[in-house]
Amino acid sequence: MVNFELQHDAEGHLLLIDEQGNRHVPVVPVRGFPISDPDHFISICDAEGRELVAVEDLAELSTEVRQVLEDDLARREFVPLIRRILSMPADAEPTEWEVETDRGRTRFVLNSGDDVRHLGPHRALVIDSRGIRYLIADRRQLDALSRRVLERYL
Repeated sequence: MVNFELQHDAEGHLLLIDEQGNRHVPVVPVRGFPISDPDHFISICDAEGRELVAVEDLAELSTEVRQVLEDDLARREFVPLIRRILSMPADAEPTEWEVETDRGRTRFVLNSGDDVRHLGPHRALVIDSRGIRYLIADRRQLDALSRRVLERYL
């Protein structure tokens, strides 16, 4: 089990207290594989980007440390989950998509089919023209229209 503490200081910065009791503030958690393996290989780095702690598996952490780390990562990361594709994109690129996500409806522009990527057998990642990433956690869970639109790109 990894032995360190995480908390927020009075200014809201993430603070790490290492095994020797040294305080490091601010620190930044960084997922090694944020989409394909978010629960493993997380580095906690100092302000200069040096790794202070490597977390191989979130399950190794105490409940308290894990909760602080997951809350901080959630605030830093923005990857909406696409639940439905509401409008059929045109055949010409770029295309405008209207989707329903876990954060509500939105529209975005997809520059090309290369911006829709496989992440394993059932997951996909869509990257819009502004660089915002949208995750499709399981293509099998989409409605028929959404699956049909997505299949054109995969």
